[in-house]
Amino acid sequence: MKNNILVVDDDVYIGNMMEEMLTREGYGVMRAYSGTEAALLIENVKKPDLILLDLMLPGLSGEELLAKLDGVPVIVVSAKNDTDDKVQLLLGGAADYITKPFEGKELLARVAVQLRRKDVNAGNMPSELKFEDIVMSVSAHEVTVGEQPVKLTKTEYAILKILMQNPSQVVTKSVILDRISEDTPDCMESSLKVHVSNLRRKLREVSGREYIEAVWGIGFKMKE
Repeated sequence: MKNNILVVDDDVYIGNMMEEMLTREGYGVMRAYSGTEAALLIENVKKPDLILLDLMLPGLSGEELLAKLDGVPVIVVSAKNDTDDKVQLLLGGAADYITKPFEGKELLARVAVQLRRKDVNAGNMPSELKFEDIVMSVSAHEVTVGEQPVKLTKTEYAILKILMQNPSQVVTKSVILDRISEDTPDCMESSLKVHVSNLRRKLREVSGREYIEAVWGIGFKMKE
């Protein structure tokens, strides 16, 4: 199911840039240009899965809006870079803080991490993942392609799991490394390409087709 992200920023250029990046990754995007508009949208239209929040807003300020929010992870996106400001906002309920100007890859990685934590905390981890004829039994830690078992290393399994959890999205290299770091600390950026290559080969040997594609300079995704 597509995650919906609310971008709250009165800077049209920055808001458009974030919307374009998020849409390209397969997220649904809502926009608000003031804190007041955002509050009304959340209350009367739809509660988003995550909020990207600027602080210097007309109407309700970002700080005032943050104080009213509950149950939605908020990443503050602000030009304020004072450490005390960051600490106060994080203690005040923000899930994360990124300073403008920012790198698109970093923003997407932080978004993915917060959505993952939200799913885990809500107990939304399915016992089985499917993509076409690939079936992953999360509980049994097994993978089959067309009902034929495929033996994967711990790292290959972790990579495939992340990609199958986000089948319509490009998963950046930094997000993959962040999400598998707890289970496979030996996987570095220099070796990630090798692990993905081995994973693609093992899946291809069973069915004769490609399931994973590389998106140059960004990361990987399931091939539809």
